[in-house]
Amino acid sequence: MKRFLCFFVAFLALWLVGAQSASLRLGVLNGPSGIPCAYLIENQKKLAVQNMEFELCASAQTELPKLLKGEIDIGFLPPNAAAKVFNAGNGAVVVLGIAGNGNLYLITSDETYGALDDLKGKKVVCAGQGATPEYMFSYLLGKKGIGIGEGADLVTLDFSIPNANIAAAVISGQEKYALVPEPFATVATLKSEKVRRAENIQTVFATVEENASATFPMTLLVANAQFAKENRALIKKFIDVYKTASTWTVKNPAKAGALVEKHGLGLKAPVATAAIPNAAYTWRDATSARGDIEKLLQIFLESAPESVGGKLPSDDFYFKK
Repeated sequence: MKRFLCFFVAFLALWLVGAQSASLRLGVLNGPSGIPCAYLIENQKKLAVQNMEFELCASAQTELPKLLKGEIDIGFLPPNAAAKVFNAGNGAVVVLGIAGNGNLYLITSDETYGALDDLKGKKVVCAGQGATPEYMFSYLLGKKGIGIGEGADLVTLDFSIPNANIAAAVISGQEKYALVPEPFATVATLKSEKVRRAENIQTVFATVEENASATFPMTLLVANAQFAKENRALIKKFIDVYKTASTWTVKNPAKAGALVEKHGLGLKAPVATAAIPNAAYTWRDATSARGDIEKLLQIFLESAPESVGGKLPSDDFYFKK
């Protein structure tokens, strides 16, 4: 009996060491998507998931290959990119939930602007060709009876200016209208008193849908499908930890902004702090968020089916807790 107890204690000790040494590799995007991760980096030794490794990625495009190769386990992707990868790659990724709703804004230096109809015959510089900004804005204009193109009754979407330079173009007066996500809207309004947020696209979407609570997602938290299958308990723990980080970030923008700069997540503290209230951070588990995700993907399907892999993803796209 004594020998058995010694063996059991030794086995338990080895198991606990193995459990503690298991790590979770998180891809952190520079910019708004990565802001809540500053809390995780700062406090990981106090969290339920302690053995986290963080890899900074400049964009979703650089993060995606690492996620598919299993070099990182969890990351952030736009909904259309996640759907396309799932449909094309034998279910290579699964959605854990919505980490951010639409944080798109129409900014302008035009003091006379009052409604979308005022954009007829005008040019709008748009960040995100082939992504949510383009297709959501086109969808909303269409619902208002406004077409895309060149002409007195149409709106021209211009993708010629790199995203990082759009704010400067509006500030300088080179461009009058721009559709941008955070932090570009914050940068523009902080640096020029003449530039304002003329439209919150999330609000316009709710109006068009005739539903005050209607939202559309812009950022999904996703996982490598094989990792999620083999580590369900760890994934569930991480979801709870991330929810804590997101909630804390929204409630403490100044502290979060300082952590973003401290850990080199691509934004200076004042910009991050000012952007947080407008960044639409949220958390909704994949199963409860499915309707909103599919609503957005349907917009892509109608405009550019290839951008989501030609169909809505199947049930396996959504991680079930």
